[in-house]
Amino acid sequence: MAEPTTTIGDFNVTAWCGDDAVATYEGQSVENGICAAYAYTDETNTGLDVFYLLFAAAMVFFMQAGFAMLCAGSVRQKNVKNIMLKNILDACGGALGFWSVGFAFAYGGSGPEKKGFIGNEGFFLGDFTTGGDLIGWFFQFAFAATAATIVAGTVAERCKFEAYLCYSLMLTGFVYPVIVYSIWSSSGFLTAFNNDPAFGCGMHDFAGSGVVHMTGGITALWAAKILGPRIGRFYDADGNELPEPVSFPPHSVALQVLGTFILWVGWYGFNPGSTLLISNTAASDVSALCAVTTTIAAASGSVSAMFTDMFLERRKTGETMYDITMCMNGALSGLVGITAGCSIVEPWAAFVIGIVAGWTYIFWSSLLVKLKIDDAVDAIPVHFGNGMWGCIAVGLFAEPTRVANAYSDHGHYGWFYSWGAGNADAHLLAAQVCGVLWIIGWVSVIMIPYFILLNVLGLFRVDALEEEVGLDISHHKGAAYDMSGPSEAAAEKFEISRSQRKIEIPVDVAPATAPAEDAA
Repeated sequence: MAEPTTTIGDFNVTAWCGDDAVATYEGQSVENGICAAYAYTDETNTGLDVFYLLFAAAMVFFMQAGFAMLCAGSVRQKNVKNIMLKNILDACGGALGFWSVGFAFAYGGSGPEKKGFIGNEGFFLGDFTTGGDLIGWFFQFAFAATAATIVAGTVAERCKFEAYLCYSLMLTGFVYPVIVYSIWSSSGFLTAFNNDPAFGCGMHDFAGSGVVHMTGGITALWAAKILGPRIGRFYDADGNELPEPVSFPPHSVALQVLGTFILWVGWYGFNPGSTLLISNTAASDVSALCAVTTTIAAASGSVSAMFTDMFLERRKTGETMYDITMCMNGALSGLVGITAGCSIVEPWAAFVIGIVAGWTYIFWSSLLVKLKIDDAVDAIPVHFGNGMWGCIAVGLFAEPTRVANAYSDHGHYGWFYSWGAGNADAHLLAAQVCGVLWIIGWVSVIMIPYFILLNVLGLFRVDALEEEVGLDISHHKGAAYDMSGPSEAAAEKFEISRSQRKIEIPVDVAPATAPAEDAA
């Protein structure tokens, strides 16, 4: 049989069917049949993509519950209500801030043919009517809320409620959107989606190691530094430095583990969902790779942190101890570290990234203690330290074919691959480093003066006595748990009542009739 001279791929949809997406194709010609099939397929794919983003965004939003459980378990019992309320209001403040101005600043008016600093269209979603536009806002809002929530745990147990609301709105409404515009919109100066990207490739941060996690992490760092440590952590009540830092044990390890698992599950919306669609083979391939690399990095990060800490502890004390906190935060570190490159690295590279993420967490956690920066949940090492590592790792491990599938075949890949090819091209690595420096610089320039201003105005830190009794009692009408039990009078009355109901049974009671053998 002769080969066909044309295929369905040669069919000119625009020429035969026009641009009218709702046109009715009548008649029995082959062309009309093909046009009708194309129209039906487009509608189906659009609906599928909207549902995919809805599902992924819901998983990302459910990560708020994970953060809430993790933070609640990590703080002391007297501050549980406070941290839970802050997590709820993160979602509320993020929604209002991103709806009103944040999304417009992040994506408004962007296009691949131009470059800018900040968006200027789409305030209050005024022109958003289609499902694709609206679900795009919902997906991006979930990411913005995540960036704000990172800060909550760091400043737990001593931050004023008003201050938290102020900087949460500032972060989601202005600071974070500018980062998004520069890296994720098509008009940003570091974006990979512009016709003229920086370094010929732009920064590759697929799901937000830098955009989301570094932004939240560096904000948390400056907040903790300016706010100061909790009373009794590094200094006594008179301000004298303690010989050794005092650790405040978590009040519920069970809540910590629950929160960790919820976050891990939510990351499958965070990373695979960042393909933004699933209706074609290329997108589904990238999404599947994201799920695999995410899993491997989380697992290796957990094992790396826990066993490294175990070896260090054994060298120091001679005892072998396994720290569940290291296990949990190591997993989260691996997840943060793989977020930037989940779509463009091989599974073996995800394993390496996770291993290094565990070590990065240990390094930053120890460094904060040496610097006397008090992070109540170790969010800074997890999100800032490993956010940086994740961005740099892309510049080292980005595989050429994966880059072409997820972005474009621009010819710039991970430095290890370029070095192996004999050209040592470091364009992508340079773009990643510039992105890291940009995020640190922008957030610092805005948030340091902002936190200092809150502190000077007396709006940042609670009173020492309020901190001592706990924020639940001093700010939220009582403790989170009712541990009072029955009154002494009620317990005594019950004991008397129970003793009166007892029936005394003698130990030695003679049988009513003699045994048969005795009668005989």
